[in-house]
Amino acid sequence: MVSNKSQAYLGNHNLKPEGIPIEFTKEQVAEYMKCQDDPDYFIKNYVKIVHLDKGLVPFEMYDFQEDIIEKVHNNRFVIAKLPRQSGKSTTVISYILHYVLFNPQVNVAILANKLATARELLHRLKLAYENLPAWLQQGIAEWNKGSIELENGSKILASATSSSAVRGGSFNMIFLDEFAYVPHNVAEDFFSSVYPTITSGQNTKVLIVSTPKGLNMYYKFWNDAVEGRNSYVPIEVHWSQVPGRDEKWKKETIANTSEDQFRIEFECDFIGSQNTLISSHKLKCLSYIDPIWKNDDGLWVYEKPQEGHIYALCADTSRGQGLDYSAFTVVDLTSMPYTIAARYRNNQTSPMIYPNIIHGVAKQYNDAHVLVEINDIGGQVADILYNDMEYENMLITSVRGRKGQTLDGGFGTGQAQLGVRTTSAVKRIGCSVLKGLIEEDKLIVEDFDLISELVSFVSKKESYEADVGHNDDLVMCLVLFGWLTTQTYFKDMTDLDIRKSLYQEKMKHAEEDLPPFGVIDTGLNTQNQGFVDSDGDRWFNADDDDVPVGF
Repeated sequence: MVSNKSQAYLGNHNLKPEGIPIEFTKEQVAEYMKCQDDPDYFIKNYVKIVHLDKGLVPFEMYDFQEDIIEKVHNNRFVIAKLPRQSGKSTTVISYILHYVLFNPQVNVAILANKLATARELLHRLKLAYENLPAWLQQGIAEWNKGSIELENGSKILASATSSSAVRGGSFNMIFLDEFAYVPHNVAEDFFSSVYPTITSGQNTKVLIVSTPKGLNMYYKFWNDAVEGRNSYVPIEVHWSQVPGRDEKWKKETIANTSEDQFRIEFECDFIGSQNTLISSHKLKCLSYIDPIWKNDDGLWVYEKPQEGHIYALCADTSRGQGLDYSAFTVVDLTSMPYTIAARYRNNQTSPMIYPNIIHGVAKQYNDAHVLVEINDIGGQVADILYNDMEYENMLITSVRGRKGQTLDGGFGTGQAQLGVRTTSAVKRIGCSVLKGLIEEDKLIVEDFDLISELVSFVSKKESYEADVGHNDDLVMCLVLFGWLTTQTYFKDMTDLDIRKSLYQEKMKHAEEDLPPFGVIDTGLNTQNQGFVDSDGDRWFNADDDDVPVGF
């Protein structure tokens, strides 16, 4: 504590202003040097935290917390996956306190998914600082709600994670707290903005700490770290490593919350969403690969166009205002399993520019069949492609009574339209077929963003859509593709009948499950009865024009 009012910073007797000389004893000099060289020693002996039951107490670190301190101190890039309420933020804040005290002229950014959270973390650091002995403190130059500056020139900024949070600044250390809870588009923009800042120095540090929440950028950073594809050192902590947590505690926690919540928040399971279109078992088996080429606009290429191959491009359109994405997928239809040759995803693309992008990619892929979703602004995109850019290989639908929309190349008897409207029937058929294609390994999905969207594509009000805080634009392109494969015109395009293939696969599995006693002929006429899929939908032969497709 500062000894008198003249040595207090703005009336705070726990702080001192700039320019106050300190006369060290021989013991304090030795202790100062020891603290400087050993952050673990400094934290154990001088950092105080607020305990829920005991109030202000010395920070007695657990073994895994000491490991985090050691890893952060000796490595530039660290990513940590920890369960809820494990003291992860307090551990990092304690290290940051050491970092700014004993390193002059360094800038640190504390970033969280919310501004209030970031400022709360800074508040904890300030509380620990105020309870340091005066001879360990630096004088205070600034002491604000969202930032502090010490006499040695070191600064700390607390802000929400965003592309503008640290833009234009030079930071020696960036701490990203609960990075899994930052929206995917914000996380992407953030790293594209700060990457030059991160890599500009030889000793800059980045620490990413979070509890998992789905397959997002945090998951990608973590998985790449585990696989050795990036420079981050991974740290994983199991809930049982926290003292006091045992099987009895687990049972009590599940009883007071739910098993699903426990799996996400304490088991640190990345597959968090429930009631997904694709089974959780299959989702856990999906893996992503790096594209062979990509650009900054959002076009990722996985397979180069091949002579003689047939491709379909299914496109979804947004208004390009930073919310939903304009997206498309290019699928190779030549043989099964189908593969995704390329994809596009961008939430800044103007609908006036989007047709040019579609046109360029479609031409590259052997004049791919193009199906545009036309519910909103998509109708304008389809019109520009067909009429202004004279792209002839557009897929056209007609409305035919109870069958609804039917793909017919413009030769149908109903009212023709460029593209398809995503009605409830189209979406339901597309979702059902897509589920079968992916789970039966008839469509290979290896794109990270697509897998991420599938993990959060969940059941809502008798349909499927993105979970709160997520997007489903790429998935909806595949939903359109799923619907496309049910059309008789698709069979004419590819000489393949997907429904027949799926039906035969289901019959094969059914036969394998039958007891080895033969089959009893009931004598009933089963012609044109089709089959009922796992969702309860009945499917009929595509060539039977007297029966509606699907339900």
